[in-house]
Amino acid sequence: MSTPVLPTLAAVVVLLCCSAFFSSSETALFSLSREWLATAATTDPRAAAAEEVLADPHRLLVTILVGNNVVNIALSSLLTAVFVEQFQSSVAVVLTTLLATSVVLVAGEIVPKSYGLGHAQTFALRVVTPLRYVELLLYPVVTVFDAFTRWISTRIGGQQTIEETYDEVDGPAGATDAKQRGGRDEAERP
Repeated sequence: MSTPVLPTLAAVVVLLCCSAFFSSSETALFSLSREWLATAATTDPRAAAAEEVLADPHRLLVTILVGNNVVNIALSSLLTAVFVEQFQSSVAVVLTTLLATSVVLVAGEIVPKSYGLGHAQTFALRVVTPLRYVELLLYPVVTVFDAFTRWISTRIGGQQTIEETYDEVDGPAGATDAKQRGGRDEAERP
């Protein structure tokens, strides 16, 4: 049975967009200033939702990484299915590895993360609701990986949670504001 090439490539594009969504969301949410978020949360329910998901950054990170890995692995599997029918299996594996890695790195990681960092405030507010739905959809998997990674972390001498480390960044010694980090906030961008 042959794999339909055009529908499969269309699915690859959709999965790549999902990968970009997860990557840019991660960067946007985790680069928000807690001070800005607390202020924005008083008037914008999306900022309050972002504040809520960032209250447990470990779980948020697990949600994003589970979603991103699922779509990236599915993307690679679909490309493999297409290439195996067109080339020898050993060539198909090499082509899939090279193409999937290159495409995911550029279009699913580097460019989206740059965008998320450059538009952290506005983008984080747009993606927080869809991310909450993703967490609900993946709830059992996220719960297992959340608990398991916290347990593993304590066994290898790490912190059980990243909350303490994340909160320290916003402390008096930390540099949370974009200006303090040497960057520009969104109002200063051309």
